[in-house]
Amino acid sequence: MKLSEHLTLEEVTKSATATRLGISNIPSEEHLDNLKKLAIFVFEKIRSKFNTPIYIISGYRSKELNDAVGGATKSDHMNGMAIDIDMDGKGTVTNKEIFNYVKDNLDYKTLIWEFGNDENPDWVHISYDENNLNNTVLRAVKINGKTKYIII
Repeated sequence: MKLSEHLTLEEVTKSATATRLGISNIPSEEHLDNLKKLAIFVFEKIRSKFNTPIYIISGYRSKELNDAVGGATKSDHMNGMAIDIDMDGKGTVTNKEIFNYVKDNLDYKTLIWEFGNDENPDWVHISYDENNLNNTVLRAVKINGKTKYIII
């Protein structure tokens, strides 16, 4: 099933962890509607800007899958409102370029520079909730072994 011109449902629901553990990762109709909005208002705009395939490393997660991967208890992934993009080693676009484009040009709920260093994040988290487009920009860091989010 296509969520948008360049994004399929399979791309945002695939999970090696779900497959390995036999966890269902099928979104509800409400979650599917959210995924379509995310695809149109975020993913397609990124795809159009860079004119290259965009690689999603995490999309929709059922609650059981989110728990299995150690996701945040209120993760937007569980509502079909978030994707994680990792472009490193997959072409000419960097994670930093994706991050900066989204920050400067799109509406979103939360944009996170996920770990990495000052030059490039390990991946980019983008959440989209049409009722909460407050464009919050964060950086995820490890402090004493725990993930902390710093407003940037």
